Amino acid sequence: MAAVEEPQDYLDVLQSHRGGFSFENCKRNAYLASQVAIKPPTAMKSGTTICGIQLKDVVILAADTRSTCGPMVADKNCEKLHFIAKNVYCAGAGTAADLQHTTEMMESQMELLRMATGTQPRVCTVVRRLSSMLFKYQGYVGCALVLGGVDVTGPHLFQIYPHGSTDKLPFTSMGSGSLAAMAILEAEYNENLSVEEGKKLVAKAIRAGIFNDLGSGSNVDVCVITKDVGGTILRNFEKPNERKFRAKHAAFPIGTTPIMKQEITKLVSVEEDVVMRD
Repeated sequence: MAAVEEPQDYLDVLQSHRGGFSFENCKRNAYLASQVAIKPPTAMKSGTTICGIQLKDVVILAADTRSTCGPMVADKNCEKLHFIAKNVYCAGAGTAADLQHTTEMMESQMELLRMATGTQPRVCTVVRRLSSMLFKYQGYVGCALVLGGVDVTGPHLFQIYPHGSTDKLPFTSMGSGSLAAMAILEAEYNENLSVEEGKKLVAKAIRAGIFNDLGSGSNVDVCVITKDVGGTILRNFEKPNERKFRAKHAAFPIGTTPIMKQEITKLVSVEEDVVMRD
């Protein structure tokens, strides 16, 4: 017969199934943080201004074109409007690599869904898949998205945060310049605007972000999404920071810097009339 195990004491059970936060590494972490040469990883602030508005049968997105790498401008004319499907586009703020791979993956999934079902993908499908994917990574995928599209149920505009939360709004802005852009949208948005008036409004909102946020700059890109045509990207719709002139640079005259020593070494010798034979 097998031996019958005696019931464990309640405190022993708690000790063997101990949960909660572990403080074992606190002393180690404090020591590492006290060392000058060792710095803990810190989050890097990203700079962008993106926005979108929903009208009666049109969704209009807009974004600036400045890409930053810390305090430096890495790209003055990058594209922040991403294709998801013919009728669904999004403007992205956050980490460039995360945005590119996330939107390309979603583009692939929506194309496979379209071919499998034979129907145009809905905006809510894209939002649900993006929200589930971002929530799974708990914010470590740095994607802040303003997603818009027009499907069989009409125009839709969503904002999606890196942790996976979503909002459905008539107008919205995200990024480091979102406060300046939102001030323009709240003051001048009207759902009865025409398409041309809507384009001018989102461009004005992005300009507010460009002129009031150091992380935003360069040009304004606009995307107009309609039911019949789908999405149309207007690249460099406005150029508020276009350079009007370039400073002339005159070469320094010979002798500006004194030459202390000059030496010319012949590294290669060329022999003429040499024929290679077997």
